Amino acid sequence: QDMSDQLQTRGLRKRQISAAVRQSPSDAAYLETWRKKVEAIGNLHYPEQAKRQGIYGNLKLKVAIDKDGQLVSVKIIESSGQEVLDQAALQIIRLSAPFEPLPDSIRQNTDILEIVREWDFHK
Repeated sequence: QDMSDQLQTRGLRKRQISAAVRQSPSDAAYLETWRKKVEAIGNLHYPEQAKRQGIYGNLKLKVAIDKDGQLVSVKIIESSGQEVLDQAALQIIRLSAPFEPLPDSIRQNTDILEIVREWDFHK
């Protein structure tokens, strides 16, 4: 193949949505389904070490999902200041993937959906 494989994300229409911003109904519905899945996995995989040591905190993640629901990337935008929590959040996202494919209403204008989310690890 030529170089097009390396340029996969070039020219794709990326769109970012955040839980903090009002979205269209289709974005909101997708975000809600996504959140429930991630939280269910997260509750199962809360880091044992953090639990034992009473480490809590919050962080902000950016998760990129392609139209088939595959995880393209995940990165921490704002660290919790606790390595164990940051790593756990990344791990939870990876364990949660793949996600639901993007619905047609979102695919119309989006190839890669970026979800920005604040994440609280609390008691």
